[in-house]
Amino acid sequence: MTINNWTTKDIPDLRGIIIIVTGGNSGLGLASVKAYAEKGAEVIMACRSVLRGKEARKLLLKELPKAKVKVMELDLSNFWSIRMFVTDFKKDYSQLDILLNNAGVMMTPYTQTKDGVELQQSTNYFGHYALTGLLLDLLIATPASRVVSVSSLAHRSAKLNFKNLLYEKGRGYSPYKAYSRSKLQNLLFTFELQRFFEKHKLDCKALVAHPGVSYTNLFTHAAPKWLRAIMRPAVKSFMQPAEMGALPQLRASVDPDVKGGDFFGPKGAMQMKGYPVKVKAAPHAYNKVAARKLWECSEKITGVMFEYTPVLKMDNTKKMVV
Repeated sequence: MTINNWTTKDIPDLRGIIIIVTGGNSGLGLASVKAYAEKGAEVIMACRSVLRGKEARKLLLKELPKAKVKVMELDLSNFWSIRMFVTDFKKDYSQLDILLNNAGVMMTPYTQTKDGVELQQSTNYFGHYALTGLLLDLLIATPASRVVSVSSLAHRSAKLNFKNLLYEKGRGYSPYKAYSRSKLQNLLFTFELQRFFEKHKLDCKALVAHPGVSYTNLFTHAAPKWLRAIMRPAVKSFMQPAEMGALPQLRASVDPDVKGGDFFGPKGAMQMKGYPVKVKAAPHAYNKVAARKLWECSEKITGVMFEYTPVLKMDNTKKMVV
């Protein structure tokens, strides 16, 4: 953890490593896919649009002809799609070294998914919760596996309201409040997941990262198209490119010195830009009571339970051991 200016050059050899990147066809996800592929990993680009995924893969292969990159359909706002993705993935793979829960939407109008969940929270958090839970057996079976989720500086102002967690019928909804809530949920989930791993003494780590202020297509709904076009030059001046914004999540996923529960972000002023370092979340992100309650709500909303049964073995004294 002593490298101050950590870059993709510090990523170790990843040959033989299997990685899933949600939202891998653009922005931070695509930058991460490229970085992993350059080091020899086999990467699954889990994309809502297979067409856009294949277009991104085609461009990537022009730059990296030997890259092992596969496109699979995954809509994180649809619990059925998540289950189908996991079923298809398990047909071809028996290991999962890194699950990068990267995909997200930002500041969308109030929308309810087919499952009755507010769109931003479904895509950014609940979908990833379900995906992680359904892939848990492969993560446990893979030595030193990692789950990396993506938060945001917006988590600092977020508030959870368990009486109206999903903004039922749009009550109390604002695009920013829902977005910031989803990013707080990713932090609470990560810390609770790490406690789950530690409780069961599993060789897995849960980590979380945020990209600072990075210029990606997440800002589609942040302002009208004409205003975004006018503001683009000024906005880019205080934002960092996706390649820099992806460094915190990349470091969390491959740095050999990380510890479970670590949180990475840019080291610059206010964590807006810069090379990735370990950072602190807002105090309310470490609330264990809120994390446990969110976990229980997530079980009910997604129908996915995190279950682990230790395998009992016989030692040479013929005693049962875990």
